[in-house]
Amino acid sequence: MGRIYINAIRVINNIKTFGWRNTCAKLKKYLHLGSNYVDYNKWMHSHRLTDSERQEQCGRHFEYHPKFSILVPLYESNCDFLRALIESVQAQTYGNWELCFSDGGRKEKCLYDFLQVYMQKDQRIHYIASQDGTLGIAENTNQAYTLATGDYIVFGDHDDLFEPDALYACVESLNAKRVQVIYTDEDKVDETGDYFFAPNFKPDFNIDLLRCNNYICHMFVAEKNLVDQVGLLNPAFDGAQDYDFIFRCTEQADGICHIPKILYHWRAHAASTAEDPAAKRYAFEAGKRAIEAHLARQGLAAEVVDGAAPGYYQVSYLVRGEPLVSIVIPNKDHVDDLKKCIDAIEQRSTYRNYEIIIVENNSVQQETFAYYESLVENPHIQVLYWQEEFNYSKINNFGVAHTKGKYILLLNNDTELISPDFITQMLGYCQRKDVGIVGARLYFEDGTIQHAGVIVGIGGIAGHAFSAMDEQAGIYQLRTSVACDYSAVTAACLMISRETFDAVGGLDPEFQVAFNDVDFCLKVRKLGKLVVYVPQAKLYHYESKSRGKEDTVKKQKRFHSEMQLFQSRWVDILATGDPYYNMNLALDAFDFSVRK
Repeated sequence: MGRIYINAIRVINNIKTFGWRNTCAKLKKYLHLGSNYVDYNKWMHSHRLTDSERQEQCGRHFEYHPKFSILVPLYESNCDFLRALIESVQAQTYGNWELCFSDGGRKEKCLYDFLQVYMQKDQRIHYIASQDGTLGIAENTNQAYTLATGDYIVFGDHDDLFEPDALYACVESLNAKRVQVIYTDEDKVDETGDYFFAPNFKPDFNIDLLRCNNYICHMFVAEKNLVDQVGLLNPAFDGAQDYDFIFRCTEQADGICHIPKILYHWRAHAASTAEDPAAKRYAFEAGKRAIEAHLARQGLAAEVVDGAAPGYYQVSYLVRGEPLVSIVIPNKDHVDDLKKCIDAIEQRSTYRNYEIIIVENNSVQQETFAYYESLVENPHIQVLYWQEEFNYSKINNFGVAHTKGKYILLLNNDTELISPDFITQMLGYCQRKDVGIVGARLYFEDGTIQHAGVIVGIGGIAGHAFSAMDEQAGIYQLRTSVACDYSAVTAACLMISRETFDAVGGLDPEFQVAFNDVDFCLKVRKLGKLVVYVPQAKLYHYESKSRGKEDTVKKQKRFHSEMQLFQSRWVDILATGDPYYNMNLALDAFDFSVRK
């Protein structure tokens, strides 16, 4: 009956926060109704340490064997949950740790009596209580820090659980490469401590995602020297004190490592924030201020507003000046689509300093040329004529060569703006020094997702995240609604500075039709620049109407040759996996489902 009650609470809270359609989608997965469904609870249990693995880890000697100080703030804590936490730490296969408890509650004596039993048996467990009344979460954690003598600081909650190999995985990683920050994947666990759900399989460090959601959260590990450098938790951000702290650490860290493994379980029960995120509105206001403080330290002018759900935010960077944006649109007939695309920009775009370069590619319909004639007097628009056979890369490079703008917007002729400020939103990101390419959120005509970032490796080469999915029916971690870094975005709507475009030599003509944009993005990534998906820039994309399908032997042969070229050029990322995805997620589905 206990689990039935908790599940009912969970459903009610999800409806309040995310709505009926999202809740129904989650129930469908929970009830095993999806074709790609993986029972995550069974998956998690099957991926935990075996007895032989546990013994092997316990007997391993590391050249570098740092000490970990696990900080746990207490506040009138549930003793059963606290016992489970302690036992999960004592079960660690790596033994050089200390557990530092700080009691900031009003009834610390009862917890002291409870913990004293453990402290007498295990010298690695320490306790301190507030002498000045109750403490907030930041002050309470800082008090625990006064007990810390370790090389690395680990943050834990009093009702959560660590996997037995949590510290071992950190030490193994540190022996491979010394870094100052480590974070791991996590999930949620119910009151029984045995039922796991809602996994958060995270990407490698993703600054734009972090600025929209504290995706790092648990388990977070920081070198003590770094903590001393950036300072302790700030009580001004109570409720989001970890978010602010993570920003400050990652800003200064010499190396950030993500371990793609579920090593931390966030306890979800009726009274926890994990179970009902709407329960702590003050925490989300503090989260917004944490983002703003981080951006201010980075010298970035931006507006931060609430996002699609509590704990999610939208960041819009303010455009500096009003630089000319050159919009390059290849076209072959389909004049109705082209006219719709251009009319939407001309009539509804809030950004006005642009030029439109149409690259005509062997159209045959008289209506197309009549439309071009009607544009002659428009000072914003120029029509160029490409006489050779279709080659998407060459056509766009030809168009860019005739532009005057500091920023280039590659745009398909079968797109139509939804957001009047889409150019402004993309330009704000593109002006950042660390950003090379910016992509947009594109929808099919029926309102499902056409593009929300590109994942390298899906389908053997690359594919669009969440393709053909309905956002209202539930999206993994609300990822289509938050800005985040990807390895690539589609060139159907792609912004880049002229300087960066020239630095990589434009699009590669060897990719005549397929994978040219993914290759282009990966070349920009090799420069050390980010490729950012910006969800505020929304357009329809009616997708490849003008070119048609791969339905002839010649087209299929060309497609396979381009696929082989991509595979030979980008061997490393295809072998090791996309750093902005996660090795535990499926490569034969686009919904971020668990790999079977």
